[in-house]
Amino acid sequence: MSGLELFAAALGVIAVWLTVKQNPWCWPIGLVMVLLYSWIFFDVKLYSDMLLQGVYAFLQIYGWWQWTRSGAQHQGRQVTSLKTRQIALGLGIGAIGSLALGAAMAHWTDAAQPWLDAALTAFSLVAQLWMAQKRLQCWALWCVVDVIFVGLFAYKGMYLTAGLYALFTVIAIQGWRDWRVDPALRS
Repeated sequence: MSGLELFAAALGVIAVWLTVKQNPWCWPIGLVMVLLYSWIFFDVKLYSDMLLQGVYAFLQIYGWWQWTRSGAQHQGRQVTSLKTRQIALGLGIGAIGSLALGAAMAHWTDAAQPWLDAALTAFSLVAQLWMAQKRLQCWALWCVVDVIFVGLFAYKGMYLTAGLYALFTVIAIQGWRDWRVDPALRS
């Protein structure tokens, strides 16, 4: 555990907590966090996670725009629920992304866990996109992904980050609860 990992983890908790509260400041704080974690993951040879952080950086900007500029008269997005077909499409894209990235990482790098890391990366991207669009189901997918991340990071000896992802799981459960009572879902 390093001071950098501790700082990135603290920013992660703040960013996810702000997301649950639908506070758009979650996005710039999250941007700093993902940039720090890209370096941390490079250092422990979790290359898919490193690449994921780079994509997250762009998604942080997209989420900021979605939450502050999109929607009627630039009031930002409201929480909505995905239809079954949209969920299946997102999960299908995640599965295809998992296979493609896993094959690339297994073949061309010395990645520590190429297949698992790739799957978590692909499904995290789906969850992050759904979160940027304020889709309720992002939280259920985050719960599954975060629990598996806890095991991966513990295996790699990244106990602080494993603990962070355990906390992310708890926060995701709270996000699911809070967003389900959003007035936009009642209409």
